[in-house]
Formats: sequence, C-alpha cells, structure tokens
Amino acid sequence: MAFRRASLVLSLLAAFGGQAQALPCAPGSANPADTAKVAYPATQKVDQRDTYHGTTIADPYRWLEDANSADTKAWVEQQNALTQGYLAQIPERAAIRARLTKLWNFERFSVPYKEGGRYFYNRNDGLQNQSVLYTMKTLDEEPRLLLDPNKLAADGTVALAGAAVSPDGKYLAYSTAASGSDWNEIRVRHIDSGKDTQDHVKWVKFSNTAWAHDGSGFYYSRYDEPTEAAKLAGINYFQKLYFHKIGTSQDKDVLVYERKDQKEWGFSAEVTDDGRWLVINSSQGTDPKNRVFIKDLTKKNSKVVGLLEAFDASYSFIDNIGSTFYFVTDKNAPKSRIVAIDVKDAAPAKWQEIVAEGAATLTGANIINNQLVAEYLTDARSAVQVFDLKGKPLHDVSLPGIGSAGGFNGKRTDTETFYSYTSFTTPTTIYRYDLKTGQSQVYRQPKVDFDPSAYETRQEFFTSKDGTKVPMFIVAKKGIKLDGSNPTYLYGYGGFNVSLTPSFSVANLAWVEMGGVYVMANLRGGGEYGEAWHKAGTKLQKQNVFDDFIGAAEWLIANKVTSPEKLSIGGGSNGGLLVGAAMTQRPDLYAAALPAVGVMDMLRFHKFTIGWAWTSDYGSSDNPEEFKALVKYSPLHNLKPGTCYPATMVTTADHDDRVVPAHSFKFAAAAQASQAGPAPILIRIDTKAGHGAGKPTSKQIEEVADKWGFLARTLKMNATLVPTSVPATAQGPAAAPAGGAQ
Repeated sequence: MAFRRASLVLSLLAAFGGQAQALPCAPGSANPADTAKVAYPATQKVDQRDTYHGTTIADPYRWLEDANSADTKAWVEQQNALTQGYLAQIPERAAIRARLTKLWNFERFSVPYKEGGRYFYNRNDGLQNQSVLYTMKTLDEEPRLLLDPNKLAADGTVALAGAAVSPDGKYLAYSTAASGSDWNEIRVRHIDSGKDTQDHVKWVKFSNTAWAHDGSGFYYSRYDEPTEAAKLAGINYFQKLYFHKIGTSQDKDVLVYERKDQKEWGFSAEVTDDGRWLVINSSQGTDPKNRVFIKDLTKKNSKVVGLLEAFDASYSFIDNIGSTFYFVTDKNAPKSRIVAIDVKDAAPAKWQEIVAEGAATLTGANIINNQLVAEYLTDARSAVQVFDLKGKPLHDVSLPGIGSAGGFNGKRTDTETFYSYTSFTTPTTIYRYDLKTGQSQVYRQPKVDFDPSAYETRQEFFTSKDGTKVPMFIVAKKGIKLDGSNPTYLYGYGGFNVSLTPSFSVANLAWVEMGGVYVMANLRGGGEYGEAWHKAGTKLQKQNVFDDFIGAAEWLIANKVTSPEKLSIGGGSNGGLLVGAAMTQRPDLYAAALPAVGVMDMLRFHKFTIGWAWTSDYGSSDNPEEFKALVKYSPLHNLKPGTCYPATMVTTADHDDRVVPAHSFKFAAAAQASQAGPAPILIRIDTKAGHGAGKPTSKQIEEVADKWGFLARTLKMNATLVPTSVPATAQGPAAAPAGGAQ
C-alpha cells in the first residue's frame, strides 16, 4: 500500500531557459516554401518595467497575462488563425492524422487493483476520448461498466481524475476535471446500483481521496473557494485537509488539519489497512522532501502529531504492521533505502534499516504477501526485486526486456498483484504476478497495427559540458544510415526529480514510421540516479540541464545521426522551459523547436496558481543570487532581436491553470518580434484544454498531427507515410511470458 505523496509533487510540474547571440541564418535552414518571412499579427507593446535588485527589466507584453481581456482574446484568435492557415498548407498533415487515428485505435488497459472484494481497472476501446472504469468480482467474469466519463461531456473534455473505492466495496469516490483544469470535483457512486449519491465536493486540487476504514466517509484536501477572476491564475496557498461524511453537504465537512502559519504546506492523507492510523503527508511545493504526521483513529478526538517533522529528506509510507511503519526514504541514502520506524519512539537512532541503499535507484515499494516488492531504476530501465520483511533478498521479477514496469499494488495479505510493462516498441502490457510462485502471466496484451521487429532501441552515453556522463535512448527503423540525413526529434524534461523511462507512444511510433529518429535524453534535474542527480539540475545549477540537452544534440550531430538542418527539439511543461532555453542559447543547433505549455517567464512564474511551488527547483527572482541565475536563462528574457531562430511552434491551452498560458503568449510575441530569418514562429492555442492531463483522444491526435506536419515541412522530410505494419488483428509487440523468479 505505497503512500501516494506524488499527488502534489508529480502533478506540480514546471519549466527551463537560455541565452543567444545574434546569428545569421544558415544556408538552407528554411524550407524553400518559407523563404518569405511570415507576416505576424501586430502585437502591442506597453512600457512596463520592473526592478529586481537594482536591475531594470522590461516586460512589454505584460498585458497578455490577462487571459480574460478582450485584447488578449483578440490576439489569441489572430494567432490561431495564422497558425491554422499555415498548417492547412502542409499536404502531409492529413495523411499523418489518418495514420495516427489508425494506430491509436487499439485497446488500452490500466493496471487492475482490488478493493472490497472487487477488481477495478480502466479500459479504452481505442478512439474513446476518455478511458472507462470497469469492475468485476473475479478475473474470469465479464467486467461491468461502472463509470463512463465520455458521457459527462459530449466533446470528451471532462476526465476522470481519480477514483477510490471504500474498503467494504460499497462506494466509489471519483474525481472529475473539466477542460484540463487542475480543479477537481468529487462525487460518490453506489457500486452495486451504479447511481450517484447527493455527495458533491468542490475546490479540490492536488489531492487524493482516502476512505475511512468503516466506509463512512473520506479524507481529501482542498483550497478555499476562489473568486471567479482568480480561478485560472490566482495563487494557491493554504491547502487544508477535510473529512467528508457520506450523505452530508460539503459545508458540514470536518476540518482535520491545517497550518495557518504555513501557507505553502500541502496535505494528503492515507488510512492504514488496519484502520488505526491516519497518515498525513505534508509537502512543500515540489520539493521531494516532506513531513509526516499521524493521527490515532481508535482514540476519539485524538490530535494530529508529528512523526517526521525535520523536513530533511523524502519519506514515502509503504505500510504498517502495528506500530511499526515502513518507509522508502533518501535520508542518508541519495538513491533511497527502506527503513522501519516504531511510531512509539521515532528517534532516528532507533530506526531499523530493512533494505540498504544500492547501486540502482529505489523508486518505490509495497508489502504484498508479507514480502517487500521494490521497484528500481538502473540507467533509466526498470528492475524489480522481492525481499522478506527483514530485508533478505528472495528473487527478482523477470521483465521482458529493456523497458518500464509499474504497479505492484496490493495489501499485505494479498498473494497476487498486477503490473504493467512497456518499452518504446512494446504497447503497455498488463501482467498478473503470483507472489507464492514468483510467476508472471500476461493478463491483457494490446494488438497494434505495426511490426515491432522493424525498429530498434539503443542506449548511448554522452559527455556533457562539465564531464558528466548522461544517458539517452535512440529509437529508429533498423538499418538507418548514419550520414547526418535523418530527421530527428530530441525530447527531454530534466526537473523535479521526474525520471524519463522507456514507454510506448503512438505519436512517437508514427514519427519513426515516417523515417524520423526519436531520442529521449535523461538529463540532470530528473530522478534517474537519485537525489544527487536531481539536485545537480536545480537552482544555481540549472544550467547543467541545458548543457546536458545541448550535449545530446551535439553528440547526435557529431555521430552523424542527424544534422542541424534535420534536428528538432521538443518538451512540455518543465520540458517546455528546456526547449525555450535551448533554442535561445544555441539557435544554430536546431532546425525546429516545439516548446509545449512551458514556463517561459522565469522572473514571474511564482506569481500564478501553483507556480510558487516550483521555487524548490528553480529558485525565485525575489532572491538576489537566484535572480542572477534565472535572468541568464529565462527564455522570454533571452530572445535577442535580429537573431535567426529555428522554426518554432509553441503549444499551450486556454484552460491551463498550472503553467498559465501567459508564459507561452509572451514568449511567442517576443520571438516573433525577434526573428530575423524566414523560419516561422507560430503559437497553437488549444481550447477547452489544460496542461495535458485528461486531454481527449481526439485532441491528442489533432495536436500530434499538427506537430509532425510542422516538422515534416520544416525538416524537408521525404516521408512516404507507408507504414511497416502487420494486419490489425495480429499480435503487436512480442511480450513473452515474464518468466519466474530468478
């Protein structure tokens, strides 16, 4: 029963940055069809100046921060008209969209979990905008549809954001998000009847749902109701933990815990399987460190008390046996270890180390069948090992290849669990794992219209600017020529302790089918090698991340995988900042850039919604030393008029209330004004969409078709769009039985 403290940490993702010198346009850097510079809509400038620690910074596009103003709405309409007009002239776009639609049309399954004597899982039949929740009492019976989010909105823009089943299997508490917003609403459904109760909880954000052991209600976290004007961009402070009793209105909910003295603290809760303890995780922004509080639920009116309050490390609750609590922690172990803490005496000197830190990065663990199932990363590849409760290694879980595994949820008394396995050429396959025998069996395996044997994945290590060795994965058709002619898409993230691991993507499959090379770099700032790797890409060391990304591009060019005329870069959110920094620091390296929902204004990001939470990675312009670092790479502030920038399509959405669209608006306006060459600078602004979570399948296909169409034109691809495929009814990737214990 791993503690999901990531509800805030993993959902508050952000950005990156760079500097440029004015450069002449390289010969042949623009598509012949683009030799005439694009006529951009006029964008008003205002005389807005701010002083930071004695330095005055102009912000001429400040007015675009007001997403509700008539002027901003008119600007958005004009920019979208320009972008759609440009994209409509790309002949390959229709064929790309058709191929994406065919590829996307395959069954997809989530990892099943069991609660209250029932199994639950999500399934998408292929082109459904949202996956559907099913339940069944046994694995061999016909599943019953429990909740279809596609019926909540005709255009598929209401998504299922979370689901929690009461321990008795009577109720489902489910969260929905509209138009991609981070704001959630929680409702309750009778599982037997499939009908909703009157329960309705609002103003929930970055929260899980934790049921009381008796099913009487659930714990959740929320913010105070914002004003209408502040819903999209208003700062989110003072999260509170509440208990909602079934059958009552939200105004009767009981406040369980708040900290009026700590506006940045966030809370999420979990009830232990024995029903005795409420375990409260307290996060502070996106910092991996956290605090843990507990409440004894067997004692009436018991107080919330601190268990781990030093805020000195990450502590992820696994499970308890009586008063002994098991945690994954990076305390004195940058790659993490497992410890047991007796809550009656939690002094660090009394902790018992169960599984010591190893060479691989420990990413999570669960106790199932009275065994510890531990998940690791070795050079960004998954490995899974099973231990007894004293830490003795028992066996490994044999995985099908180089890829990513996840799941392994369950209770201490369970004898089975489920997990997923995926790779760049293996659609997510679900396995059932028997803890008694150590055997895995395929439970659900997708069938996709492609031949995985036609592609290959290799991992390379390159040397970054400061001598650090950094890994990256390269995916392409077998037998590509290393002559510098391959259109290549380099993707990265590099932040917030988030690890990029191999996974199957229809979008990326279509790209390599077109003759492209897909590259994913595991940059510093991520979690692939533990907390030290993460810290090496934060605050005053943030430039390391951009150097790593630039180093990946230079390696690909030096090794003739591609060339500057054929290289494109992309990334979203924190990765959008990465792309913005890379294209402003080294515009000569790339022909095209696709920054998505990026943090582009590094001096003001903390002034909107949850942006303040990102200061743990970025620092803040309020701090003099951190300001000096931020202003050197902030993408918005490092665009130089008269520079030849690569062809760029910025993507954002009108309902993004995490990285507000003003970041992309201001960056696009400034980039258009700075562009000296003929390569287009466009912005694609989606409607009724947010930061990315819950985006309908139809919108995903449209966006990817536009991105690959843009690159096909920019990189002068000779894509035939004739796929290497197998009949649609054939088995997709090879997914041999995962074998037994080793």
